[in-house]
Amino acid sequence: MSVVTASMVAELREKTGAGMLECKKALDEAQGNLEQAQTILRKKLGGKIDKLSGRSTKEGLVESYIHVGGKVGVLLEVNCETDFVAKTDDFKTFCRDVCLQIAAANPVYVRREEVPEAELAKERDIAMAQLAGKPPAAVQKIVEGKLDKYYSQVCLLDQPFVKNPDKTIKDILNENIAKLGENMQIRRFVRYQLGA
Repeated sequence: MSVVTASMVAELREKTGAGMLECKKALDEAQGNLEQAQTILRKKLGGKIDKLSGRSTKEGLVESYIHVGGKVGVLLEVNCETDFVAKTDDFKTFCRDVCLQIAAANPVYVRREEVPEAELAKERDIAMAQLAGKPPAAVQKIVEGKLDKYYSQVCLLDQPFVKNPDKTIKDILNENIAKLGENMQIRRFVRYQLGA
């Protein structure tokens, strides 16, 4: 059995945003294995996130970002439950990171539900035409895979985070919900590009 040190707890807390006691318990359960402890916390915090997701979000920030050279700008509204959380450095950092994501990756929608059905039908038709002659069972799975890829291009929450491509914006949002203990919602954004 591995000894859990204070530095291990601090490292896990930095990576997950969970409380010190939660991190210590997860590391004890994982016998000092940091990756396994992260998995344990993600499972435990997932339930916490589900509980928080039903709460009303009427506070928050409108954040702006102008990219170097002034050719791309973003306005973003992120909501949370209280103005206390909206004033924290963690919340403000999250908002700035999302603005950077929007400037870099140029999403069109916040979430999948916002994509018009006509646009999805068009993407399905294109994918089906590319798969002519393939077995029908395989076609459906391939089309769904292509739609997932399409979502990751046009939907902010599905995009890989520019600062850490192993996580999506939704993962980063959920980590911040767990860390701050309040429901948060990316409400809307506008991206401006010179000449576009």
